[in-house]
Amino acid sequence: MTPDELARLTQQVLWASFFVALALGAVVQRTGFCTMGAVADVVTMGDWNRLRQWGLAAGVAIIGFGVLAWAGLINPAHALYASNRWIWLSALVGGAVFGFGMVLSSGCASKALVRVGGGNLKALVVVIVLGVAAFATLKGITAVWRTQTVDRVAHEFSTPASLPGWAAQALGAQPSTIGLVLALAIGGALVAWALAARDFRSATNLLGGIGVGATVVAMWWISGHVGFVTEHPETLQETLLATNSGRAEAFSFVSPIAYTLDWLMFYSDTSKRVTIGIVSVFGVVTGSAIVALLQRSFRWEGFGSTADLGHHLTGAVLMGVGGVTAMGCSIGQGVSGVSTLSATSIVAVAAMIAGAVAALKYQSWRLERDA
Repeated sequence: MTPDELARLTQQVLWASFFVALALGAVVQRTGFCTMGAVADVVTMGDWNRLRQWGLAAGVAIIGFGVLAWAGLINPAHALYASNRWIWLSALVGGAVFGFGMVLSSGCASKALVRVGGGNLKALVVVIVLGVAAFATLKGITAVWRTQTVDRVAHEFSTPASLPGWAAQALGAQPSTIGLVLALAIGGALVAWALAARDFRSATNLLGGIGVGATVVAMWWISGHVGFVTEHPETLQETLLATNSGRAEAFSFVSPIAYTLDWLMFYSDTSKRVTIGIVSVFGVVTGSAIVALLQRSFRWEGFGSTADLGHHLTGAVLMGVGGVTAMGCSIGQGVSGVSTLSATSIVAVAAMIAGAVAALKYQSWRLERDA
């Protein structure tokens, strides 16, 4: 592959990622898909429909990733979440902090981007503060705290720290085969659970669950297959194009928001390259804005009080710090990471839900106290 061919392929990967992210933003804006909202619905109203949306999305993503890996279209070892190191404490602490923060900020990182597309200026403030906190946790002061504390606690395995990796070692089976079996079993169970409720099976809920899951699968294919180059013309090594991590990436929005701010601030620096994560941020906002304008739901919205501002700022900082520590947000770990059946992702998702529940209880206590 010549340098010109590589440049053209990189552009194709970036444009494809942008349009898939646009589809994600449109789906979330249209259906109200939201992990924080799903947990809040269950805790406050006993309504499981939005949590079933998430279950359907995760199930579709798990099955899709398993099929892609089994068919040889992507290499699971190239995935961002593939590692022999199980950073369970980082996932636990980071996930809980992120989950608490997303309730204070009225939604997770992806939901904040969707709200920006709908004209919500509160969400814009959340996105900017989240990005600064995330970058500090990637390379700044909180990065030092992270690497010197929770990141040091981990367990090393001889195989990938994932359900397929452990099962393949225990059974002596082919990782791709056992991965497909587990993906069909676990993903199928989540899909069946979501569809089991009659009142869930509406067009909106189905679009939310299947749409989000399908866009995550599409991103795995784009970054792990279309963007995979067996021999880079300069380094002569395998390369995954246009990613910040050098690994195959699907949707995640905490670190990408940080990288987007970095790219915007140092745009003239030729070392700053546009990546899948950066175009995904713009794609989600664009898709959300298109749907909001078409539905005539676009409207400017600001903070109602200083207390409202304070809670959103606190939540944004917690999401930035927690999301980087846990290696992803409620979409990054909750759908993309879980689709690989990574053990770290499973812990992170459970911790995010627990953190969100704790924040909802805290908010209820404040309301009762003020009353």
